[in-house]
Amino acid sequence: MRRAKSGDTSIQMTEDFVPYAVEPPVVELREISKQYGDVRAVDRLTLSIQQGEFITLLGPSGCGKTTTLRMIGGFECPAAGAIYINGELMGSRPPHKRPVNTVFQNYALFPHMTVAQNIGYGLETAGAGKKERQSRVEEALELVRLPHIEKRKPAELSGGQQQRVALARALVNKPKVLLLDEPLGGLDLKLRKAMQLELKALNREVGVTFVYVTHDQEEALAMSDRIAVMNQGRILQLGNPEEIYERPNSVFVADFVGQTNLLQGRVVRAAGDFAEVELSGAGLIRARLSRASRTSEQVMVTVRPEHVAFSGDFGEDGAPAGWNSVSGVVREVIYVGTHRQYVVELSAQASLLVRQQYRARGSSDGRPGQIVTLVFDPGTATVLTG
Repeated sequence: MRRAKSGDTSIQMTEDFVPYAVEPPVVELREISKQYGDVRAVDRLTLSIQQGEFITLLGPSGCGKTTTLRMIGGFECPAAGAIYINGELMGSRPPHKRPVNTVFQNYALFPHMTVAQNIGYGLETAGAGKKERQSRVEEALELVRLPHIEKRKPAELSGGQQQRVALARALVNKPKVLLLDEPLGGLDLKLRKAMQLELKALNREVGVTFVYVTHDQEEALAMSDRIAVMNQGRILQLGNPEEIYERPNSVFVADFVGQTNLLQGRVVRAAGDFAEVELSGAGLIRARLSRASRTSEQVMVTVRPEHVAFSGDFGEDGAPAGWNSVSGVVREVIYVGTHRQYVVELSAQASLLVRQQYRARGSSDGRPGQIVTLVFDPGTATVLTG
């Protein structure tokens, strides 16, 4: 049996030919809006989410990400637009009648119930028998790697164990979609990073669609198949983690997702996918064009700190031909364990943050007050206009 991709006219139709078809989204948001008084929390937001996908709604406080999640879950109703789950229009359908479950930051476990009773509560209210509940609870605990704790109370568990129990309770009903509202926010850094890996592995294992809300950029980059960066109720950019980080489409996305350098300048020449930009008091560089106009105008250039290097790091041969080169004075050296950060002043109007994971012993580069030359590949810098 052969399948044809859209636009493929070279394949001959045969009796066993089946046209290629994209699976319909498991969650579809069409122009949804929500307003609280004079505040537009969500503004005509459209988004399609596929079966089994781990998608993260990322943005600062008040950007509309939690409101969007609550509308998917049925805790809020959109003032306009429509929400479809598994092809069905949700309308004003309440949470318990939607094929979704939610994990909250505070876990919301019943303190007077055992772990088994907490996990099996939804099954019991749905009318499942005792044997079925017991079997499904054991299965759910195995899934979150917490067997043999069904008789404990929540107070007897660590924060990480409580979080896993909340996940087991959400998954035991086998929802089509699992909504996660900053569920790792209450954990310490080491445990939070460990749980990020657990959640991603769990998503792959169970095949349930995960819709995750966070303001933590590293968390979103570590776990997601796709990230929707939000601000003021809208999605500014939607893409996989590498696209979001390496190819931001706006100053907001570049600045919000990880550390970056933002340099003000003016496009003096554009050709193909690159432009020459005159930086304010720091010389001429080349950078990839994003949404920048091909005419001279004021723009911002973004380049990540890890893409900038000292010219001395390349030895006698120097940096590769065609790389940007700028000079400045080292103002700060910051040691953060896994790497060092250098603040290099290029001019009164421009500075570059340089992140170097490894430094050769005895290197003279990077001492406060030293004049240095910095280099970076034009392909790692992007011209942005908004």
